[in-house]
Amino acid sequence: MRKPVLYLCSAALTIAIYGCGGNENGAVEVKSMGQLHEENGVPVRTEVVEPGIFETTYTYHSVLTGVEETSAAAMLSDKVEKINFKVGDHVRKDTVVITFPTDNPAAQYFQSKVAFEHAETTLGRIRSLYENGGISLQEYDNAKTQFEVSKANWETVQQTVTVEAPISGILTNLAVRESDNVNPGDILFTISKTEKLKTRLWISEGQIADIHVGNTATASWQGKTLGGSVVQVDMSLDDKQQAFGAVIEFDNPGMNMMSGVNAEVVIHGKRNDNTVITARKNILWDDESWYVFVAQNDVAVRREVSLGRSRGIDIEITGGLNPGDTLITEGQSLLEDNTNIRVIN
Repeated sequence: MRKPVLYLCSAALTIAIYGCGGNENGAVEVKSMGQLHEENGVPVRTEVVEPGIFETTYTYHSVLTGVEETSAAAMLSDKVEKINFKVGDHVRKDTVVITFPTDNPAAQYFQSKVAFEHAETTLGRIRSLYENGGISLQEYDNAKTQFEVSKANWETVQQTVTVEAPISGILTNLAVRESDNVNPGDILFTISKTEKLKTRLWISEGQIADIHVGNTATASWQGKTLGGSVVQVDMSLDDKQQAFGAVIEFDNPGMNMMSGVNAEVVIHGKRNDNTVITARKNILWDDESWYVFVAQNDVAVRREVSLGRSRGIDIEITGGLNPGDTLITEGQSLLEDNTNIRVIN
């Protein structure tokens, strides 16, 4: 039962021997840690500052769509009569993709057609009379106006029963099948230009200063990677998102990546090939400024520094610290300006 007591006494004696010294009268003098540091210097570790490469990257997950993409919707309630293309087909602009029956009373297809043909015939007859001086200009203008109205109505009716491709591209989605019933506003199909893909991201206030038009980017999905660049960066904060919008476009050779996939998007920020970089732990804050300590002739000298971008645990130093300086990396919390130090690297 006495062994633990003996061990404690031995440990206390060891501390007393190494932490105390005898004076000339033989009395034991206990020295504080502060006194030991003042006499021998505060033990620190250092490293020589060398320029390095600093490049930030920002990672997001976002849906890619065709660089141009639009959908067509039904304009009346009816059933789909015919679909002329299948998903994956290339469709030219103004080509009829879907047709509806022409006998739908709501479409007034035949009434509009007859009205247009009648207005066209009437305009031709009145134009001939006007050119021969048989009627006034006012009568001719009235007939012309009636023709334009009938033509616009006929074109609108045609669009309700024959739905055309709004742009040239790939038919990437067919939301209906033949004989399906639809209502006004229901999406019928989507056409995309997928030789390029794009996405819109929301960039935080802390990142937007490093993202500009022209920054390179990549999009990765299921082992496939596309290269691209930032083509638009908003100059005002979106109130709803509390972030800045940015648009990135990617080349899609061979259209290997599909529209609608959720890809990992990486934007590369500004690259600096000759800058000072240090770990966050080496930088201190005193409620007014950031600062570090550098070693000069066994003395710690305080230096205020300006911070740039951050990357994980590393920070770019834009001022106050130069290549060749001896930066104190351990023990700096015990230091003040002009404190004696002892390097123990």
